Amino acid sequence: MPQTSHFTRGIMYHARIMRKLDAFNHFFPARYYQEMVKTAPDHKDMGKRTRSLPLLHDLEGRFRVMDEFGDDYQQILSLPSPPIEAMAGPRDAALLARIANDGLADLVQRHPDRFPAFVASLPMNDPDAVISEARRAIDDLGAGGVQVFSNVNGAPLTSPELLPLFDLMAGYDRPIWIHPARGADVADYRTETASQFEIWWTLGWPYETSVAMARIVFAGLFDTHPHLKIITHHMGGMIPYFEGRVGHGWDQLGTRSSDVDNTAVLQRLKRRPLDYFRLFYADTALFGAAAGTACGLSFFGVDRVLFASDTPFEPTPGLYIRETIDIVDRLPIDDEARARIYAGNVAQLLKLPAY
Repeated sequence: MPQTSHFTRGIMYHARIMRKLDAFNHFFPARYYQEMVKTAPDHKDMGKRTRSLPLLHDLEGRFRVMDEFGDDYQQILSLPSPPIEAMAGPRDAALLARIANDGLADLVQRHPDRFPAFVASLPMNDPDAVISEARRAIDDLGAGGVQVFSNVNGAPLTSPELLPLFDLMAGYDRPIWIHPARGADVADYRTETASQFEIWWTLGWPYETSVAMARIVFAGLFDTHPHLKIITHHMGGMIPYFEGRVGHGWDQLGTRSSDVDNTAVLQRLKRRPLDYFRLFYADTALFGAAAGTACGLSFFGVDRVLFASDTPFEPTPGLYIRETIDIVDRLPIDDEARARIYAGNVAQLLKLPAY
């Protein structure tokens, strides 16, 4: 099908005219940004990165970027890195989460044509506050779901004190967004004290996402909650590319383990490990990687892939949106499938009106 030019908000963009819900992009509400800078003014790594991007907190600048893509382009808002719990202790983290969620809810209320929904943030270093804030954000503020990071200050998401969050979200039938988290303090080699050349980000983040997914699978959470909905950033990390290792390799779980009997895990699970990994959702935020997008789509299937750009972490404003749209438009699928990727899947997950 040929692409079509359209003029909306006074700016031309050459693409299919089709509703596009950007499911994983990031923004700081004004008050949260102010409090974050006061709380953690010297936070390293992603703290440095986020402080250098005005479009993370410049609303008018965000609107100018969005205008390029027309009225059919909208964003589901979530906070970027760093995780709240990495910047503040439990009490301050709970306060920051409330401020963030109030601010994102206000943006949705004031600009529903731009931002039809938001994803709540949680103070993951306070398990009690995690549950109360998730309930408040969904029940009182209308959050579409919650965002967590791939670890909680180095602890797994499947730590016993955090499992009630999965119970809660399964009960709400609302998705959990998983964002990778890792810093330069996680060294590339045991003989070193810090990661070099930003390997912690380029290679470490896909690994982090994959590890979090694996721990969820082997914890049996998809057996406990068969309809649990989890959205993984950056097309499920390494999992689609490593389908063979995840499949036949983990079918032999335990044959390489010396100090623990992992064969019992396979006996406990109701399906092959590979089958559980296909139950995750994954987004298209791959920074213009067409082959990676095709690989992820092949692994997860049309019904579990969501359009997302990771705005505004691109080198120039709008680049990731532009390149991701171009890739999705060129996928060898029909327009019904393309519409599900662009908006239908996330609209269904968030119970948004389909139009």
